[in-house]
Amino acid sequence: MTDALNGKPSTSFWVLGVVFLLWNLLGLFAYYTQVTMTPEMMAASFTEAQQAWMLGEPAWATSAYAIAVTAGVIAAALLLMRKGLAFPFFIVSFVAVLVQDFNAFILSDWQGVWGNSALYLPSVVFIIAIIEIWYSWSAKARGWLN
Repeated sequence: MTDALNGKPSTSFWVLGVVFLLWNLLGLFAYYTQVTMTPEMMAASFTEAQQAWMLGEPAWATSAYAIAVTAGVIAAALLLMRKGLAFPFFIVSFVAVLVQDFNAFILSDWQGVWGNSALYLPSVVFIIAIIEIWYSWSAKARGWLN
């Protein structure tokens, strides 16, 4: 009997679930690092323009970042627990990413401060968030999530 017929997830489900969890934990660590960074750490790591941009980021954008990574970690954990709530949590994470990116790309000169190469990470985050949503929906449709 195949995995699709017996309702058991494939090996790729578990591998992707762990990858999603690690990715989102990395995002949570990046968020924690950013919000706990001292002025001395900032000065050693960033230009004055970058420091000003980070310090001037609105609270709602920082909150969106926190929501995005926290919901992503919860969603990945729920996916590994085979819970259907993984799908809506991945959607919440994605919407929060969009809110955060709205501030960065529309309301401020993010690209001017950070440069063109800084577009790579937000692009990867966006793509992975879409994949997480699609995969959790697909896993639910296959009966792998309850």
